[in-house]
Amino acid sequence: MDSSELIELVLEASVVVQAVMILLAFMSLVVWAVAFSKWYQIRMARKAAQEFMENYQNTQDLTRFYREDQISKNHGKGLSHIFLEGFKEFLRLKNQGVVEVSDLMSGTQRMMKVAFSKEADKLENRLSILATIGSSAPYIGLLGTVWGVMHAFQALGGMQNATLAAVAPGISEALIATAIGLFAAIPAVMTYNSLANSADRLLNEYENFAETFLSTLQRDASLPKK
Repeated sequence: MDSSELIELVLEASVVVQAVMILLAFMSLVVWAVAFSKWYQIRMARKAAQEFMENYQNTQDLTRFYREDQISKNHGKGLSHIFLEGFKEFLRLKNQGVVEVSDLMSGTQRMMKVAFSKEADKLENRLSILATIGSSAPYIGLLGTVWGVMHAFQALGGMQNATLAAVAPGISEALIATAIGLFAAIPAVMTYNSLANSADRLLNEYENFAETFLSTLQRDASLPKK
């Protein structure tokens, strides 16, 4: 089947089947738009995390690093956001006279969890669109196929001489809806799995940093004052 025959089948399809095809074509465009935008977002977040960790591991003074991170280009992004919120709360509690290590750590951890949740929401935002399209597109395509087959057999019932040549075009145009549904669903599922896995790995890095940073703060807070 060449492209001209395919276009002809689409144009000759029933209104319902054409509507299904248009919907599926739109869903396919959404899949690729979301996929590229999320891929770029996760890529930039990973790059920012690597730059932050390099600077963090090379610092000897957390207070100075805190001030430098406040004016850095990655200020408030990913690990920077988690660090800034945690250390800001740590300094605030110390300035208020809190001396108990457990109180300092619980307040710091609470703020870091809030920052972590916000960063997780950013990374996982719109991934549900891919999951929804991946699970629903085949059924929407199947709906168009069933409707098209019903329409083809209904037209066949009014013919005097029913032949395969008479019903084949109608069935062919109906099956196109399923094909378009799969064309939208397969990339959506594959992209969702890949992006969700990348986001999970990045969030695991965030969690590991948070645990390490809390341990560092707890050790420093437990040291006797000179």
